[in-house]
Amino acid sequence: MARGMLIDVTKCVGCGACVEACQQANGQPPHEARHFDQDTFTYLLDRGNDVYVRRLCMHCLNPACASACPIGALRKTAEGPVTYDPQRCMGCRYCMTACPFGVPTYEWFSPAPRVRKCEMCARRPQGPACAEACPTGATQAGFRDQLVAEAQRRIQEDPKTYYPYIYGLREAGGTSVLYIGPAEPEALGLPTHVGFEPLPQLTWRALKHVPDVVVFGGVLLSGFWWLTKRKEEVARHEGAHKSKEVNHDR
Repeated sequence: MARGMLIDVTKCVGCGACVEACQQANGQPPHEARHFDQDTFTYLLDRGNDVYVRRLCMHCLNPACASACPIGALRKTAEGPVTYDPQRCMGCRYCMTACPFGVPTYEWFSPAPRVRKCEMCARRPQGPACAEACPTGATQAGFRDQLVAEAQRRIQEDPKTYYPYIYGLREAGGTSVLYIGPAEPEALGLPTHVGFEPLPQLTWRALKHVPDVVVFGGVLLSGFWWLTKRKEEVARHEGAHKSKEVNHDR
């Protein structure tokens, strides 16, 4: 069963414990998070009247970012998170353009830039740090099917508190991060333009009408990336070999 997270906006008090825990878990400097950037994987939207909405990667069931990546640097895991491999990334940034939620960012000023985004603490044995740190249970981690059932239960049992909608259940074909709250998604500041169809299906439908030279551009880019990496490996090998020769002569 795939894992996910349920964010209950009605329980969030805006304390920022989730943001601080995320920064610590990912080795980021402490800072005030206001939007996605190379050091911010999650932040809080203040919607007024003590309503706070946390934004993070939605970990789509059929992620457009992974579909757009020509060399598989981003992939949807069976466990649920969408993960990123910087060793495979060639910096094309197609993922940033493809994401309907505007999540991935780029290390523009780094000598070895990476795409940056939440990975749902996929490599952390305890699970998502944000959920563990939340003092009110506003963020709950678990299996997606069980989280959907829990969201439905809360809405049915307390219709005066909850707007009858689970955001992420169908958006972009469904996501691993789900929201429930006191108002409709648009009022909560959640993207409402993404539609319900998995975006990779729309991408491939459009590519059928694109000339072959453009379609095969990804293959060419992959080749350039491989050649660059190969040259770097050869240079490192030759450098190490010359170093050994110098030490031997001494």
